[in-house]
Amino acid sequence: MASSLRLYFPLNLPQKPTTNPRCHHTPIRCGPRDNRGPLYKGRTLSIEAIQAVQSLKRSHRSDPTNNDTVSRTLSRLVKSDLIAAFNELIRQDQFDLAVKVFSAIRSEDWYKTDLNLYAKLVSAMASKGMTDEIDRLMCDVEPADVVSAEGKGLVTVIKALLAADRAESTVRIYEMMKAGGWRCNSSADDYVGKVLSRGLRRLGKNKVADEIDLEIERVSGGVLEKIGG
Repeated sequence: MASSLRLYFPLNLPQKPTTNPRCHHTPIRCGPRDNRGPLYKGRTLSIEAIQAVQSLKRSHRSDPTNNDTVSRTLSRLVKSDLIAAFNELIRQDQFDLAVKVFSAIRSEDWYKTDLNLYAKLVSAMASKGMTDEIDRLMCDVEPADVVSAEGKGLVTVIKALLAADRAESTVRIYEMMKAGGWRCNSSADDYVGKVLSRGLRRLGKNKVADEIDLEIERVSGGVLEKIGG
């Protein structure tokens, strides 16, 4: 498992799309897509995504180093199918293949950092004891990614990092939040703050937790509510 990780993650992951083509490395390329089939009624995976997952698993069993087959398989998938294939491979504990799909997703022009995907990788890596690799992964996340995080991506990746006992990576996320102007100005901000405070205090980062508590107290008037569960 570790040897596979060195091949595909994070050293050979393509960089985020850039205007300078010399800085854009794409070990797995995804080209035009067409001839898509219909979705299975009542399923979250399209026919294309299901077939891609099956093809990737067959190829991996016969030759784990065959990236040509991986590239051809993924080249037929649109954005939603690529992400669905990644999620399904994570669910099936096919970590090596999920990393390859993640690499392909990152190489796409439409890609922007999705912290939900990072959270799933963090959880998968934690289950395999790949703690150092988690920190290397999170070094790829930039302040703009944290500030612009959509939906529950931010709190999801924070929870994944805390569950993996990655104190320094969690503090780094908080520092980027703070640099981006984070304040407890909403119930969502308050919840994120409490998750951070409780988790970092458990990991021995009391000074940072105290700082977060002060921000929560500033808004709540000194009343800190406990987080359930």
